[in-house]
Amino acid sequence: MKYILALDAGTTSVRAMLYDPSAERLVYTAQQEVGQSFPQNGWVEQDANEIYYKAAYVLNNCAAQAGAGNIAGLGITNQRETVVLWNRETGEPIAPAIVWQCRRTSDFCAGVPEDMRKIIRRKTGLPVDAYFSASKIRWLLCNVPEAGALLSQGKLCAGTVDSYLIFKLTGGKSFVTDHTNASRTMLFNIETLAWDGELLDYFGIPREILPEVKRCTDRMGDVLLGGSRIPIAGLAGDQQAALFGQACIREGDSKVTYGTGLFLLFHTGEKCVRSESGLITTVGYSTEKHTVYALEGSAFHAGSGIQWLRDGLGLLSSAAESEAISMSVPDSGGVFFVPAFTGLGAPHWDSEARGLFCGLTRGTTKAHIVRAVLESIAYGTRELSDCMQKDSGIRLRAIKCDGGASANGFLMQYQADVLGIPVDRPRERESTALGAALLCAVGLGMMDEEETLKVRKSEKIFLPSADRKICDLRYEEYQKAVKRALYRP
Repeated sequence: MKYILALDAGTTSVRAMLYDPSAERLVYTAQQEVGQSFPQNGWVEQDANEIYYKAAYVLNNCAAQAGAGNIAGLGITNQRETVVLWNRETGEPIAPAIVWQCRRTSDFCAGVPEDMRKIIRRKTGLPVDAYFSASKIRWLLCNVPEAGALLSQGKLCAGTVDSYLIFKLTGGKSFVTDHTNASRTMLFNIETLAWDGELLDYFGIPREILPEVKRCTDRMGDVLLGGSRIPIAGLAGDQQAALFGQACIREGDSKVTYGTGLFLLFHTGEKCVRSESGLITTVGYSTEKHTVYALEGSAFHAGSGIQWLRDGLGLLSSAAESEAISMSVPDSGGVFFVPAFTGLGAPHWDSEARGLFCGLTRGTTKAHIVRAVLESIAYGTRELSDCMQKDSGIRLRAIKCDGGASANGFLMQYQADVLGIPVDRPRERESTALGAALLCAVGLGMMDEEETLKVRKSEKIFLPSADRKICDLRYEEYQKAVKRALYRP
């Protein structure tokens, strides 16, 4: 038996997951949490070495369970936009990784002239924002003294987490990324599928420090695990991997992932659909057969709000407790929450917006606050889905869900009620890792794209309430709260 191994290098943890050859059964998993630091207001950093060492640990843990020679290949998925700079000779990072949530480059992005904004949007499908990688790389090049010395010696590498992990796992032999991760940098032309010289020049980023770009199912290199060399044959950013893992391989399919942030993706086929509503046009995934595009709505905070209730305010002993607490009250008591801890992403793209509660009274209880935070996730999804339907001209008939918060039955039912369409929760909720495993299987020729459809199985479908009026009124109140959170100079 040849297993398929997947590595999911997320924002708060790294997980390795071992699947049977059909990818229909999860055999074993290992996980390690990854820390974050917040050195200044709006700054978010991670230790790239910690990410690598914990990734290596969980991979070796799974390899030991599989036994020598029993792994066919490795698929990798990762938090996107996070940037690492490292020494090409030693493989050591020269500064903390700047995480996708970090807002330190907001002022630079705000100063980009309108004509360049239009060029960037046309070529990359992205709005100019500190969320994406380009301004982060520029900041490191300008502010890390060692970067200039290494650059002059031809020893500097810059890349997203996938590139750094593959470089380390292959002993420095492979310096690569894939179309999906590259499409999130604000440096990559999503129609020519190449680094764009005009954009590199504008941001002052030399082409030679960036990785080679490959298809998601190309062979990325080999990693030594358990005494055997294993091909890395699948690679995609986490949300695109989840799109594939949710079997959204046909035009019109959509999925929402509830992770640290909230990410709604809509498969638009082999054409770039340009958004007029503040959404992102991105590469969905690529195989030897074709390149697929997607519309994406990205909200910076979702699960992080629940984490904040637990760790920041001490209102929860565990994330799972939020479900029972929310259901202990009939509604949020008129309380609304906007999770703009580090600004608002799509469709607002306001880096200066800040989170708020409104509607608080002396009758407000812990349960109302917890419920308002959960409800904000459902409202955020509706805001993005409304934009998506407007841009595409297609009415969503159902939506597939995954990620940690999809386990919350209250939230999934409320999500169906707010959207007015069924919410389909899969049996295997870790769709991100599953997507990496499936891309690997396709890359190795173990299955074709159509055969991945049979892997995904529904666990429960949440049907919307027949009465939409109350949810519509609450959603309108939430939108008023969002307007209050937006920055007004």
